[in-house]
Amino acid sequence: MNERAGTPAQDSDLIDAEALVNAYYALKPDVSIPAQRVVFGTSGHRGSSLNLAFNEDHIIATTQAIVEYRAAQGITGPLFIGTDPHTLSAPAYTTALEVLVANGVRALVDEFDDYVPTPALSHAILAYNRAGNGDEADGIVVTPSHNPPSDGGFKYNPPHGGPAGSDATSWIANRANELIAGGLKDVRMSEPSAVETYDFRGNYVNDLENIIDMKAIKDSGIRIGADPLGGASVGYWGAIRDRYELNLTVVNPKVDPTWRFMTLDWDGKIRMDPSSPSAMASVLAHKDDYDILTGNDADADRHGIITPDDGLMNPNHFLAVAIDYLYSHRDGWRADARVGKTLVSSTMIDRVAGFLGRELWEVPVGFKWFVPGLIDGSVAFGGEESAGASFVRFDGTVWTTDKDGILLALLASEILAVTGKTPSQRYAELAEHFGTPAYARVDAAATPAQKAQLGKLDGDAITATELAGEKIIAKLSHAPGNGAAIGGVKVVTENAWFAARPSGTEDVYKIYAESFLGPEHLKQVQVEAKAIVDAAIA
Repeated sequence: MNERAGTPAQDSDLIDAEALVNAYYALKPDVSIPAQRVVFGTSGHRGSSLNLAFNEDHIIATTQAIVEYRAAQGITGPLFIGTDPHTLSAPAYTTALEVLVANGVRALVDEFDDYVPTPALSHAILAYNRAGNGDEADGIVVTPSHNPPSDGGFKYNPPHGGPAGSDATSWIANRANELIAGGLKDVRMSEPSAVETYDFRGNYVNDLENIIDMKAIKDSGIRIGADPLGGASVGYWGAIRDRYELNLTVVNPKVDPTWRFMTLDWDGKIRMDPSSPSAMASVLAHKDDYDILTGNDADADRHGIITPDDGLMNPNHFLAVAIDYLYSHRDGWRADARVGKTLVSSTMIDRVAGFLGRELWEVPVGFKWFVPGLIDGSVAFGGEESAGASFVRFDGTVWTTDKDGILLALLASEILAVTGKTPSQRYAELAEHFGTPAYARVDAAATPAQKAQLGKLDGDAITATELAGEKIIAKLSHAPGNGAAIGGVKVVTENAWFAARPSGTEDVYKIYAESFLGPEHLKQVQVEAKAIVDAAIA
């Protein structure tokens, strides 16, 4: 933990926006250097222009690759495109439009030249494709999500509206790197004229009454505070307040590409993570002013929930409460609709799902795994431990297939309005019934070779039979829900578990762990987890 974590940003912490933009255009990446290649992670290609990881050539080539990919897939409808307030988002957005227009792609941009949250773009894609237009739409979100102000990000959402799968992203990244290596000679570009517009905000906000009990929230009169953290949801919260006549205050309506109003995250960096107590320190100062106080990251796909009785909720805690509430208050959902969670999310969710008589659907890390189930209603809720989730409408039909931080923030208000209890009070009741888990994530050093070995490790390679005094009952290298490889291992006992996955950007692997036997037992799990994994990849 950095000694300045949770303290206000100082001038020395701020980016030089002009230098970032200049570097975006001036610096030319060399794709023979791995760090300068187009690489899609779980949420698109990200990086800074200053270290040649996010520059004009990257976006030119990636957009051209997307054009070629969608053509090969027979996608002939419009491409919805939106952006967030990061400094590099604006030039990347313009670059993408120059390529799209030159290739004859029908690009739809925001009608009011506003920022576009990730969930609003997913909503737009699904609404178009559901309308039966005879063709299919897809989209691009220009955002690095909660990453620091120096970063840029570029994400492709195919016609299913959610994050593109690895089959698509691998093809797009490989083609983009080929184009850069070839000097971009196969790229078409022109002035970004003749683009069409779409009311992302109006269509999203007006549809919220079909998934959230807005009348209950209004009638309750609860005091709601919503902090966009300087992100893309800034124009949405005021529109939601006005449309549904809520007692809602936009706590901080400022947009500043340096994010100078933020407090520093755990590592001393500016990062718009609404689930981080350090990043949310300035928002937490207002916790007693509202009955429900929420935050969103820069593209509004993540949520943070603050209550006056308990402060900032652990994301796992709120997911458990959301699942418990929704499956008890949504009569229009399928009786066999499953509960979706990533395998590094809390086992509290498993226990709640079992109590509700609902099947648990456990998948690898990455929201893309929830997409098919959300589309057909067989999974009514999908959530990640990193404060990302979405669920289906009152009638069980799809809402978004990407994470929706605005939706989950509104759900916190609905829970209070309908039950009279804050989400944290309800979690305390769940913990009293099911037990109180201790959960944490730590990093362990690993060489690139060891990370590669961990990524393809089979559960059978784990020779240990006990973990922190309990018998090991499962050693997983594939997710129970869909059989997909998890890119690591998960080891389970009756009251604890750990999962180990290699980092995509650092020479470490991540150990997620949880114990229902208390914090001291959790520490023992973490120590033994490292020893077990190190032995397996030695």
